[in-house]
Amino acid sequence: MNQPKCIVLVGMPGSGKTTVGRELAKRLGLRFVDSDHEIELRTGVKIPTIFEIEGEEGFRKRETCTLDALTQESGLVLATGGGAVISATNRQLMSGRGVVVYLNVPPHILWERTRHDRSRPLLQVADPRGRLQQLYVTRDPLYREVAHIIVEGGRGTPHAMVRMIEKELQTLCEH
Repeated sequence: MNQPKCIVLVGMPGSGKTTVGRELAKRLGLRFVDSDHEIELRTGVKIPTIFEIEGEEGFRKRETCTLDALTQESGLVLATGGGAVISATNRQLMSGRGVVVYLNVPPHILWERTRHDRSRPLLQVADPRGRLQQLYVTRDPLYREVAHIIVEGGRGTPHAMVRMIEKELQTLCEH
């Protein structure tokens, strides 16, 4: 199979980008990077702390710089933060430099997966379930706009999602 330069996973918080990305990278013999983890490595602080000190705007600037650097690398499976698609610049970087895979998971499943997770700053609100629904409605069209491949997730195992992505990548790379 003719490998794309980099494979970029997008989707909502809790959609499985990191879990699926790790397994996909292992199966394809590529390096795996989580952009949020990379931001933490580069800054030396956790994402919630960046949000606390710099707000979402400061975090998004750091995210764009990190995505710009990472999408220039080859042999990479990149899991992005759920909000990376908000920025038109980020959408251009991702879709122009890699194959973008949207892991589409319904909000009720996202809620089940994230409701006990305190490390997600955008969900630390009075109604996190409502917030997830609102984010999904806003972001779903952006994920679809940037995606080369859309994988319906939430029901199958991460392994099954990886298999679907591999099949789609093979079809994409043959054309």
